Amino acid sequence: MELTERRVGGMGSDMKFLFCLFAMVISLRGQEVAVEKAPPEVIASAVKAVADLGQEVVLGRYKVAVDRMYPQWKERTAMRMGGMENLERQLDGVAKQMLQQGISITDFTPQGQPRAFEVFPGKKVETIDGRQVESLRYTKWLVLVPTVTRFRTMIEGDPVAVVIESTGFQVAISEKGKDSWTFIDGAGVTVNDLRSLFITLPKDLELPPLEKRQIR
Repeated sequence: MELTERRVGGMGSDMKFLFCLFAMVISLRGQEVAVEKAPPEVIASAVKAVADLGQEVVLGRYKVAVDRMYPQWKERTAMRMGGMENLERQLDGVAKQMLQQGISITDFTPQGQPRAFEVFPGKKVETIDGRQVESLRYTKWLVLVPTVTRFRTMIEGDPVAVVIESTGFQVAISEKGKDSWTFIDGAGVTVNDLRSLFITLPKDLELPPLEKRQIR
């Protein structure tokens, strides 16, 4: 992990983020954190947001994948690519190569059972009986949304287009109560990556499978 390329206040911004999060988790030890089960409307909102993202991609608007990327993951990815401009340039290059090679995305939809988790512990202050009471709670929802993507491409010597079906997932993240989702593409993330961003995720977390198959 390249944590020293970009500096904020003498500390790499990614490192500063992780340090603050770690400090928060340490402060929670021995204290009870309010646990909330994700309401159906939260999961439905995440699924719809992934479906909307997929529609943009099908229409060829690939830049939305960068625009709607989870900020800390975007920063980490950009650092690995040598900066945000390089990241956007590489994405644009992939889109052009797909066009040149006759590859098109024909479908990108949520499919399967989403799983929701509370992440990002924080503090909440409420007024109870005239007194301000501080409690601990999780501030964000993280939803694993399985997806199916279909690609159409031509193979040399075959006059009929080949269709490739790819199963994957999107990691959808939103502040509680805001219904504003950002994403991490499952094709490029591991359990360790996610736990480095969201340290309270289960240690036995299993991600949806990544598979590809030719259906024509």
